[in-house]
Amino acid sequence: MECPDGELSILLVNDSGIAELNKAYLGRSGPTNVIAFPMQEGQFDNINSYLLGDVVISMETADRESKIGGMTTGERFDELLIHGILHLFGFDHEGTAEEAERMEAKERELKKLLRAAF
Repeated sequence: MECPDGELSILLVNDSGIAELNKAYLGRSGPTNVIAFPMQEGQFDNINSYLLGDVVISMETADRESKIGGMTTGERFDELLIHGILHLFGFDHEGTAEEAERMEAKERELKKLLRAAF
């Protein structure tokens, strides 16, 4: 995951905002916790080699999930941000079980690094 000069945008929205994006871009109904829009693939992949893409996080969902998971909203936000960034790098959890485990392992590794840094 070498990308020292990579750039991404982070958009924090409420449940209705992410539900609109979920429906418009993924064809799915209702809110979700995070959506990633990679810019290193697809028709706009040649615009800027440093632009990784956009990560959209529903703070309402993050807050709700944090309470269920017994953590702070900030901790859940960190998890969702890592998850979204991994999607920008091509990781996927909806394909095969092997892909899902590879992504989960990378999430654990990055969360450990993040916690060690603070």
